[in-house]
Parts: sequence; C-alpha cells; structure tokens
Amino acid sequence: MERLPELIRRRLARVSDALNGDHVVAGVAAPLRELMPAAVLVPLVARPEGYTVLLTRRTEHLVHHPGQVSFPGGRSEEGDASPVATALREAHEEIGLEPALVEVLGSLDLYQTVTGFLVTPVVGLVHPSFQLTLDSFEVAEAFEVPLAHALDPCNHQRQSRIVNGQRREYYVIPYRHYFIWGATAAMLVNLSTRLDAELFR
Repeated sequence: MERLPELIRRRLARVSDALNGDHVVAGVAAPLRELMPAAVLVPLVARPEGYTVLLTRRTEHLVHHPGQVSFPGGRSEEGDASPVATALREAHEEIGLEPALVEVLGSLDLYQTVTGFLVTPVVGLVHPSFQLTLDSFEVAEAFEVPLAHALDPCNHQRQSRIVNGQRREYYVIPYRHYFIWGATAAMLVNLSTRLDAELFR
C-alpha cells in the first residue's frame, strides 16, 4: 500500500496553473494591481491518533487581519531562494517551527488576496516532536484541527458580507470556538479538492 505522505505528494503534483483567490471565491473580477509575492506553510502533523493541520491565531493589534486564524507565513524577502524558503523561514520566525522537522510535500494553487499578495501555499508534513516558540507580537496562539474535519466538504460553509457596496462571498470552516475563514479557509478547501477526507478518518 502506498505510504500516505507519498500519496499526498502525488496528488499535490496535479496542481493546475489556475489562479485561485479571494476574487474567485467572491465571484468577482480580479483587481488589476501589482502583487507582492508571499508564501504560507500548511503544516500537516502526523499524530498517532490521526493527521492534524497546525494553525495560528494572529494578535489583535496587527494592522492586517488582526485576530484571524491563519497559516504561518508572510511576504517573500530578497534572501529567500523560493516560496518554500519563504514559508519555512516565516514559520520558524512566527512559531519557532524548525525547518528540519518539515518534509515539503508540494504546493496548492497560487492564491491572490484582496490585500494585494500572491501567496504560494506550501504543504509540509511536520514531525510531531516539534516544540513551538510563538512570536508574541504576531501570534496569540497556535492550535491543531483534525485534518479530516478541515477537509470534509460538510464543514465548508459559504457566507457573505457587503464590502464597498458589493456583496462578497467567502469560505468559513468552524471548529469548536474557532472561526476559520477567508484565504485560510479557501486554501483548506483547495487542499480538500486534492486529497480525500476519508483517508484521514
């Protein structure tokens, strides 16, 4: 039987050249603007009781997305050799996750955010022996969600709000008292289209 990490790697290799993004979920035209390259790490943790996805909650005082649930990540810097390097560097800076404990399995579709970033979501398998050290300025907490829950289409809700006089839709994935929404939820929905939730039950 094929090892699960190799199955994930093979399925992620099928990623198309399509550009995903807030505008795609909202059903509106993509704004014409120069985009800043960025990357996030989608950390899958191989727990004995089952796979989980590691997420963070941003601190309330940040200018961009205060208090929101997100993946560790950020904008690319000049010294980053690739989006993978950006994702691993940012994860280390934000939550103290050692790059040596991450086995990169592939990437999801590029994601354009309404705030002007072009994000590469890098999927990595994380060895469960990690110890986190959170950057208290950026990260209020880190927590894990069962991967089966995050991938289950039954948990993928669509909500909407009025932004600048226009109704915009977005994904929401509730989990306990957490409200995973926006780009993070959309990336998990994209991951769900690549993988099968039944594999992780």
